[in-house]
Amino acid sequence: MAAVRGLCLTAAALRAVTPWQGVRLLAASRGPRALRELSSSSPEAGEGQIHLTDSCVQRLLEITEGSEFLRLEVEGGGCSGFQYKFSLDTVINPDDRVFEQGGARVVVDSDSLAFVKGAHVDFSQELIRSSFQVLNNPQAQQGCSCGSSFSVKL
Repeated sequence: MAAVRGLCLTAAALRAVTPWQGVRLLAASRGPRALRELSSSSPEAGEGQIHLTDSCVQRLLEITEGSEFLRLEVEGGGCSGFQYKFSLDTVINPDDRVFEQGGARVVVDSDSLAFVKGAHVDFSQELIRSSFQVLNNPQAQQGCSCGSSFSVKL
């Protein structure tokens, strides 16, 4: 799957151009927002948390339907070694952690969670793009200027 980058698409347009059943890709970038913590449905809610901004919750409530949620994954690649990938999904796998706030859900698989625990998920709307993004990632040593990729602390 290839990520949609630098495009501002409505949920309807995204559904129309994405051929994958149950999964739609969204862009990633970087920017400041007010932060709010998510609760987790797993027993270890205090460990490995991710946090969600108000703008992220609001945007997810606007674009998700039924059982959809935002999936955050970390993949090898990008100009700094690892990159964030956001998608709308409906399938929760056994190794997934579910974070929920105000009816909005973000799901992170256990491998990716190791790279983003303690980070904040935001939705940013700018003149040139609108996108979900990861902010203040304590596991990242440095990132690229667009905010889509990062290197990890050793």
